[in-house]
Amino acid sequence: MNEIGKIQIHVGHSPDPDDAFMFYALARDTIDTGKYEFSHELVDIETLNRRAFEADLELTALSLHAYAHLADKYAICACGASMGDKYGPMVVAREEVSLAELNDATIAIPGTLTTAYLALRMCMGVDFKYVVVPFDEILNVVEAGSFEGAEVHAGLIIHEGQLTYASQDLKLVVDLGVWWDEETGLPLPLGCNGIRKDMGEETMLEVTALLKESIVHGLENRAPALDYALGYGRGLDRSMADEFVGMYVNDWTVDFGEKGREAVRLLLKRGFECGVIPELIEPEFVG
Repeated sequence: MNEIGKIQIHVGHSPDPDDAFMFYALARDTIDTGKYEFSHELVDIETLNRRAFEADLELTALSLHAYAHLADKYAICACGASMGDKYGPMVVAREEVSLAELNDATIAIPGTLTTAYLALRMCMGVDFKYVVVPFDEILNVVEAGSFEGAEVHAGLIIHEGQLTYASQDLKLVVDLGVWWDEETGLPLPLGCNGIRKDMGEETMLEVTALLKESIVHGLENRAPALDYALGYGRGLDRSMADEFVGMYVNDWTVDFGEKGREAVRLLLKRGFECGVIPELIEPEFVG
């Protein structure tokens, strides 16, 4: 039941361990949120990306690629980043193949607004064939070699699949975080938290500050935050969940920093230059 007089903040984030860890303090009311009350919806990132065009959530996880299409509605919270620092989304296949051998193949992807898709387009340099598959089904689809009657040769994996793909005897074709580091010397900015611009500067700053407090609280109270995050681990044991959370909830998450902001600008610039993003976007950060 909503508390009378509280300002409602509807939050959307992915049902995966790193996002759950990030929002632990807000979801479990372990910090004082003052005049704000947070309600949470856990939805896969591509659904959140597309839902954001309706701007019904005040605070929502977004792919940085999706943000490029939503900058009129949302700004980027300076905290809450998911950055791949020499690691990131991966392309995997049943057999050892080069990326060039997949130019004419069909790749299962988790959505066309994901940063993973944008990065793969930039990496391959071609408009490859794909089928959109729920992110948590891609490993099984690649293993089976088909999806809804279509042959699938490889898959673009995000979230915990980056740690578990070898258990299904799949082979790594490319790690896009490694590729981006070799190209730019920067971390690969994958996801952010978008905050709705029509709430006004004061509310945007206050809600962003509470998100940052939640992130810091999780990092300082790792054991209970990890207990909560394990509920969204999809087969990860505690050690692997801890490793995965460490990959995507860290100093970059507390604040993008100048290097992180530079990485976002470059990602959006290169996405525009390769024709995937329709206009050049200068990112707007809050906090």
